[in-house]
Amino acid sequence: MFNPPHPGSILKELYLEPLNLTVTEASLSLGVTRKTLSFLINERSSVSSSMAIRLSAAFPNTSPEYWLNLQQQYDIWNAKKSIDVSHIKILLRRSA
Repeated sequence: MFNPPHPGSILKELYLEPLNLTVTEASLSLGVTRKTLSFLINERSSVSSSMAIRLSAAFPNTSPEYWLNLQQQYDIWNAKKSIDVSHIKILLRRSA
């Protein structure tokens, strides 16, 4: 599986840069602080449910699920790199 991009980099490269939006302009439109948006764009925070709703309202061709799915793919990929499941016993339902 490939390394999925962080949602912040997608936001920056596919939405903010093509529209020539600064972090300040975008944060004002989204109703969040510049610091909050900067943390997301610089991959130091995750897309929350409330941010997903804000982003989908600002970029109508997206949905909250789109932003949350991007975050989930990124999180799962990173978790798979660091979690050893080799010791976990498979649990199955026993027949009666």
